[in-house]
Formats: sequence, structure tokens, C-alpha cells
Amino acid sequence: MIDGKDLIWLGGLIHFSILSASCLVPFVLDWKKELNPLSPFLRKLFWVYGVFIILIIVGFGTLSVRNAEYLANNDGFATAFCTFVAAFWTLRLFVQCFVFDTRQLQLALWVRLGYHSLTVAFVAMVAIYGGTALGLYR
Repeated sequence: MIDGKDLIWLGGLIHFSILSASCLVPFVLDWKKELNPLSPFLRKLFWVYGVFIILIIVGFGTLSVRNAEYLANNDGFATAFCTFVAAFWTLRLFVQCFVFDTRQLQLALWVRLGYHSLTVAFVAMVAIYGGTALGLYR
């Protein structure tokens, strides 16, 4: 049987790999130029939202790596946490597949491959945390 503790620990590491991609977004999408037409308030708001999302992902990753055994035990809080993380990544996967349309962007091959790698990472997160919340892994 699959060891839930190891999967949660892996999920924590995947969070940190997603962060590496997140840090490249402002440069790859040239936020300095693209956000320039916005008002200063909206530019700051955009950056603040980005930083808060990064902090959430850091929190998910840190809690997962440091508490993998506890989170795999399926008690009340652990199940709630895993359910929340699975819901977060399910919604992000939905956005990836049905909201973002990158066809209009002229992206380098390595960026397109990274984008599709993120999709795989999001699916993995849903499987790891959703499966743990459902008690599929022990």
C-alpha cells in the first residue's frame, strides 16, 4: 500500500518546486512592461496578491514537509488541512485548464513545457492531498 506520509512529504516538495516557477512569472511575462499602463494602486495590488499566494504555497509546503506523518494519520485537523489543500489545487487546476489561454502569448518552448509541467504538478497535488483526505493512503 502507498505510504501517505511519503506522499505528503513529496507534496511538500512539489509546493516548493511550484514556487520556483512562480518566481519566474514576473520576468517571463514581463510584468514591468505589461503592468505599466495600470494605475500605481493596481500594480501594487497585483504584486500583493502574488506575494500572498506565494506565502500560502510556502505554508502548505512547510506544513507538509514538517508534519507529513501527522497529516497522513487522517485525524480531524489533518483531514481538514488535506481537504483544503486539495480544494485549493483543484481550483487552480480548473483555472489552468479553463480560464488561462496561453495560445495568444508568444512563449518560448521551455516556458510552454514549464506551463504543462505545472499542470502535472497540480494534478499530483489533487491526487496526493485529496487521496489522503479520503483515507486512500495509510
